[in-house]
Amino acid sequence: MAERRDWHALEGAQALAELASSREGLSTAEAKARLEMVGPNRLPPPPRRGPLARLLAQFHNVLIYVLIAAAAIAAALGEWVDAGVIAGVIAINAVVGFIQEGKAEQALDAIRNMLSLSALVLRGGERRRLPAEQLVPGDVVLLASGDKVPADLRLLEARNLRIDEALLSGESVPAEKSAAPVDAGAPLGDRACLAFSGTLVSYGQGRGVVVATGAATEIGRIGALLETVEEIATPLTRQLAVFGRWLTAAILLLAGATFALGYWLRGFSAADMFLAAVGIAVAAIPEALPAIVTVALAIGVRRMARRNAIVRRLPAIETLGSVTVICSDKTGTLTRNEMTVQEVVLGAATQQQFARAALLCSDGQDPTEKALEALSLEAGLQPAREY
Repeated sequence: MAERRDWHALEGAQALAELASSREGLSTAEAKARLEMVGPNRLPPPPRRGPLARLLAQFHNVLIYVLIAAAAIAAALGEWVDAGVIAGVIAINAVVGFIQEGKAEQALDAIRNMLSLSALVLRGGERRRLPAEQLVPGDVVLLASGDKVPADLRLLEARNLRIDEALLSGESVPAEKSAAPVDAGAPLGDRACLAFSGTLVSYGQGRGVVVATGAATEIGRIGALLETVEEIATPLTRQLAVFGRWLTAAILLLAGATFALGYWLRGFSAADMFLAAVGIAVAAIPEALPAIVTVALAIGVRRMARRNAIVRRLPAIETLGSVTVICSDKTGTLTRNEMTVQEVVLGAATQQQFARAALLCSDGQDPTEKALEALSLEAGLQPAREY
């Protein structure tokens, strides 16, 4: 089963023939064999830093390097109190960052576990509800309103089928789907005979054959591209790096000037002037600055968490605070993508009946039906009692 990129240009029967499948789906034995060959239908986990790497990353800062050097020099000179204070600041800074990033990783893992997806599949002509991870190319999947598409599908049937593809195209309006093939050069948004993994069925029903799973899906390709994006420094980390370099240069210049003036102009011994220069260098280092910055960012992370926004790395908080302009192609991309009833043009006596009819006729999946259901709740109706 060679990978193709032009499934949208094939007739449904051709796609089934290419995949050695049929409208009744694969047999259980064939599906098992293909699963062993292509692997489970899931995206490869993103590369993650282990606990040790995450801890060491907390020390990757110019100011921290300066503090470590200051603590080492203070300890070498027998200034154990100063060395202990500096080491304590370094440790607090590392622990706070390590714990906060660990909580973010745990929250993300919990969300991934909540998104366990299943699919209604035809196996040997029989309908079966299976975990989406068990899907393979050639499986025939049945779609209905409210379903999340479990893999990339070449649609074989589409009955008033509309799919929300906002995560791929940014379009807030669900795309109308059909089983008819389109031109091979059609852009992604115009491939009406394809249903893409991770998109949501807003309305209607459909049947499609799986043409790609896991990393081979469109959403999988986007994930692979994101992994190649170069990580850039945030404004705060850049400013701190510049400040750290200037501070280090200033401290070394001041300490060197102190040693030179005392040794050559005042006649003090080299040992005494070395101790004096080191004392000045240690005193000039703002030991609390890294810890203050880390604590401030951690507070920002907690505030974002209360607003249901999970931030994996602390500097991202400052990046959000530095945003001044958001560029968007249209308003819909930034809205909640929800519909609401603004006005009911009916007499007061019939509005309650309209709300009750809307509630009874709604399955709560289509955006329009959700809006009508919300209207019925505002009218004081209770779904459990009305049904």
